Amino acid sequence: MKLRTIASAALAALLGAGAALAEEEKQVNLFFWPSYIPDELLERFTKETGIAITMDIYDTNEALLAKLQAGAAGYDVVIPSGYIVPTMIQAGLLQKFDAPSLPNGGNIAPGFADPEFDPGRQYTAPYMWGTTGLVYDSAGTDVELPESWSVFFEPGPLSGKVAALDDEVEVFNAAAYYLGIDKCTEDPREGQQILDLLSAQKPHLLLYGSSGTIDRVLAGEVTMHHIWNGAAHRVRKARDTARYIYPKEGITQWADNLAIPTGAEHPENAKIFIDFLMKPENVAEITNFTGYMNAISGSEPYLTPEIAADPAVNMPAEYADRLRPGRECSPAARDLRNRIWTRLKK
Repeated sequence: MKLRTIASAALAALLGAGAALAEEEKQVNLFFWPSYIPDELLERFTKETGIAITMDIYDTNEALLAKLQAGAAGYDVVIPSGYIVPTMIQAGLLQKFDAPSLPNGGNIAPGFADPEFDPGRQYTAPYMWGTTGLVYDSAGTDVELPESWSVFFEPGPLSGKVAALDDEVEVFNAAAYYLGIDKCTEDPREGQQILDLLSAQKPHLLLYGSSGTIDRVLAGEVTMHHIWNGAAHRVRKARDTARYIYPKEGITQWADNLAIPTGAEHPENAKIFIDFLMKPENVAEITNFTGYMNAISGSEPYLTPEIAADPAVNMPAEYADRLRPGRECSPAARDLRNRIWTRLKK
């Protein structure tokens, strides 16, 4: 009887461990940008698939890269921007999953099916794409601003009421556009020009901040914010005096992507999640929430009219020549940029 009891207890423990393992497998762990997917969509995914979701937040691609390089394991889906994908692939941080082969992979729009940073979409699936410019709220002021980075780097009467993204790449790129310098420059002299411009601007900034951008503008803490266009759309929804500026010197066009880290604990669940987000009505829900466009064909009928009517999202055709696609710079250029950013932020 005693042996039978011990055996029964062992069997119960084994079954319990198996149940716990099965429960653990119904899990997907996300490492996402802030405010980048609606809670309702995540809840529906769990309801439809039985897969629970946990989410951690990061606010720069460099933070994502550093986290994975430091050996962080357990994240199943991350969202790197296009320019940093080659670095992550070369470092062995991402695993292949062949996005076009997923059930909804055929929905990827032709213009996004074969990006330079990931030919054939072997390591990534498209998520949102957009631009990084300036939002300006004219409430309480009669200052008419030109479509130029000059209002950001030489704010004049807006001094102290301007905020920049806390983003090494975006801040550096904006300065390079304004000065007419290649954003992937390796020339220390050009780097010094960029540092001089950013150092002169710094006393006029309220802060560098990539989180809370929308609330900061709506609360009146700043009149102008360096911002992603989807966040600008959400500002405009709440404040009809706000407008989005496409600087004439150039504006970064970026593309964020869904990827599976090499250390993913639930790679099959990650594929199910990514496929779910490539369904037209689901990705349209994300566009309607974030204010960023997606790269999935067939999503258009599910978009809200206000998305189509907002120039911050649906860019006017006359601004097309201002777009500057994101690029992966050389190691020397990245090192120069990082050294400038480190000196600036001291």
